[in-house]
Amino acid sequence: MNLTAVRIAVLGAGYLGRIAALRLRARGARVDAAARAAERRRLLQGEGLAALDPMDGAALSQVVGAADGVIVTAAPGSEGCPVLALTRGLLADGRARRIVYVSTTGVYGDRGGRWVLEEGSLNAPTIQGARRAAAERGWLALGQAAGAEVMIARLPAIYGPGRSVLDRLRAGDAQRVRKPGQVFNRVHVDDAAEGLILMLERGQAGQAYNLTDDAPAPAHEVTEWAALRLCMEPPPWTELDDPAVNAEMRRFYLDSKRIGNGKAKAALGWRPRYPSYREGLEAILAQT
Repeated sequence: MNLTAVRIAVLGAGYLGRIAALRLRARGARVDAAARAAERRRLLQGEGLAALDPMDGAALSQVVGAADGVIVTAAPGSEGCPVLALTRGLLADGRARRIVYVSTTGVYGDRGGRWVLEEGSLNAPTIQGARRAAAERGWLALGQAAGAEVMIARLPAIYGPGRSVLDRLRAGDAQRVRKPGQVFNRVHVDDAAEGLILMLERGQAGQAYNLTDDAPAPAHEVTEWAALRLCMEPPPWTELDDPAVNAEMRRFYLDSKRIGNGKAKAALGWRPRYPSYREGLEAILAQT
């Protein structure tokens, strides 16, 4: 897909979706960005994006029906992917032929620190991961039924300006949780957004792509490195079963795996600008 003069709908213009929308517009695409919160829509409009409320059926119908491509970043709930439920008929009858659904590497489940690729089995240990896997299946099924080219982007934890361990350390909210052998990938928001755009341009229908950095590392290593760069003492060790560790953090520590990104590099020509947390966090420091 040549992005110049096409119309792209970004359904879920949150932290990642907003960056992707701005980059798409900079490349010549006409972008419609959906966000439920009125404050968020005002922000998007202030940045020159056409913003809409996804719960406004008439506006959503107009935008999705006119879109050449769609990026879906909204997370699924107990009743499945809300965007799929709202737009199934619109996409089936519309002109959109390139759809990127943003999922998570959490669908792979725990691999005991071993490497996993896109062809690996899906074994999500959490309800959230299982919902993502179900949403993937739903979007791929829609693609087959509607003749659309649906692709799946699997992302690990996303970080970037305003959302990184640097911010948590400064706010006094960072934790250093003890779990020997735990390792995982992450991805800078700019690299993730670039990967989504390349998928729109070059991705193959029915395929999943891991958009991760090149250097999986333990969470405590990242926290210690960031604390050193801020000239701070790292937070004290916390045991995983400590009540101070919330449920979301515990779910995060269920998985230990290394995610391979070679497919995205070979098929899309994607290369992370920030191949490890060090380059990514250095870039954030340079902006603050």
